[in-house]
Amino acid sequence: MGAARLRPSRSWLAPHLLAVVGILVSLGFGYLAVRRVHWSDTWAALRSTDAEWLVPALLVMTLSFFVRVLRWQVMFPPERPPFRPLARALFVGYLFNNLLPVRAGEAARVVTLNKRNDVPVTKATATILVERAYDVLSLVVLLFLIAPWLPHVSWLRGAGLVALGLTLALGLLALLATHSRGRFLHALFRPVKRLSFLPPESVDRAPHDFLEGLAALLRIRIAVAAFALTMLSWLVLGVGFWLVTLAFHLDVSYLAGLLVVIGIGLSMILPSSPAAIGVFEGATVVCLGAYGVSDSKALSYALVLHALNFLPFFVIAPFVLGPGSIRRQRIALEG
Repeated sequence: MGAARLRPSRSWLAPHLLAVVGILVSLGFGYLAVRRVHWSDTWAALRSTDAEWLVPALLVMTLSFFVRVLRWQVMFPPERPPFRPLARALFVGYLFNNLLPVRAGEAARVVTLNKRNDVPVTKATATILVERAYDVLSLVVLLFLIAPWLPHVSWLRGAGLVALGLTLALGLLALLATHSRGRFLHALFRPVKRLSFLPPESVDRAPHDFLEGLAALLRIRIAVAAFALTMLSWLVLGVGFWLVTLAFHLDVSYLAGLLVVIGIGLSMILPSSPAAIGVFEGATVVCLGAYGVSDSKALSYALVLHALNFLPFFVIAPFVLGPGSIRRQRIALEG
């Protein structure tokens, strides 16, 4: 009896096991980033950076963020939440992805949108699943479109095929949910009814809300708009990444910046540590290595690029969310 009480439950083990896997993934990518690095060369590259290029790079990355907010708004038929609350929720999601492992920030933005605008959790969750599918699919499409002008990156094409398979699997599940006329989703959400702390009306509405959230997969016009905005967000982000290469005098084309975007984006499929530390750097070093950039110089670029994707969220969080916002949001997420 006592031993049974001491045995960890599966609900406790799953997130902790995923966190451990994320740490191992980050360590593996981190090894790829530093295995051939000469730290004196990395430091020299950092000291010789033309910092003026970082300002337009950051502005372009900010533009990419707002394109993704617009993409998320498009995914909410028939009544779309206002742009500003969506931007706030997405900001919170990115902020907590930098604080928590295995992309737990996605849960934070669902909670934020639900509390601020009463958007059903299941609907917002479904839109995020569609987002991830479109993120992966668009990266794969971009990879194959630019492949004739890329150096040899066969490993990346293999990763793209795996990611494409995952995306198609999600699409098949969505079609199954539609053509079963709700039976599949009702069966899927049946175990949720046993959770006594959830309001009964919310549980009863969950399959319908989830199906509405899948509109960007199931309605052609919304799907085209969402996919086009996804592609645009990556292309804009590629410009920002390329501008950072100018700061390091890497002498590579825009496609190198886009390849780094693709490499990092596909690597993010895997669970990782907070802020994808290690994964970001490893993917960047490998991608730039295809262009003949030394690991030492590529790592200096990766560190600054990661800082541009990481630090601004903490700098402006008190202005966007208010003083003490990070602590309050974390308490709300844990609650």
